[in-house]
Amino acid sequence: MTAISQFATLPAPAHWRTIDFIADLHLSESEGGVFSAWQRYMLHTSADAVFILGDLFEVWVGDDSAVPGSFEARCGQTLAASAAAGVFFMHGNRDFLMGGGFLARHRVQPLADPTVLTFGGRRYLLTHGDLLCTGDAAYQQFRAQVRNPAWQQSMLARPLAERQAIARQTRAISQQHQAEAGFYAGIDADLARRWLTEAAAATLIHGHTHRPGDHPLGVDAAGQPLTQVTLSDWHVTGSTQRAQVLRLTATGGLQRIAPGQALRDERKATGG
Repeated sequence: MTAISQFATLPAPAHWRTIDFIADLHLSESEGGVFSAWQRYMLHTSADAVFILGDLFEVWVGDDSAVPGSFEARCGQTLAASAAAGVFFMHGNRDFLMGGGFLARHRVQPLADPTVLTFGGRRYLLTHGDLLCTGDAAYQQFRAQVRNPAWQQSMLARPLAERQAIARQTRAISQQHQAEAGFYAGIDADLARRWLTEAAAATLIHGHTHRPGDHPLGVDAAGQPLTQVTLSDWHVTGSTQRAQVLRLTATGGLQRIAPGQALRDERKATGG
């Protein structure tokens, strides 16, 4: 079982009233519909803060891919221009090579995995989710390898074109594995309960599994209900039409809304 020696903590500023959570957009130049929906959301969200809990990109092979005029650079510009006062990013299993330099240049604050968010007098445990998928032993071995600083340094030292070729090959293998399995591995409920207990939180918010929904995890020692809240992945073309924002209010309310419902009045924002 994956043990956490210490949970990072993030206290929300007292003036925040609304926080949005998104994950698993898998942005790529070939999926223009998802990018357009995300860009409009980021530029006009009415939330005080946006928390991106991993896999914002389909693949990220290094910050040097964000050359002027590139798709990655356009995404960076969108992050920097967000209407939210705070934008936070947690690495996922696709974009774990995103560096602090890129984030800082685009006014995005890095978020440790996992992190306890305190907001409105409540504690929420945030994670991308892959650490909790202990049943996929092969993936956990792969994760341990690619999260090793020495491995990452060696990878980033390779030419950009070589890294891009490796990423395409790795993605093809991953897609084949997923097709054969037929589903994304679920989280270990016992481990999730253990994390929540150790974090003194009642609600777990995560992505990664592409299984959006709310799931009871029993109760803690005091009889308080524990809940697993899984974020939606984003698809806006083809047969699958799914894109959700999870909105949390200071009173503890959680609501799943479409990106278009999360926007402020664009006419006011643009002076129209």
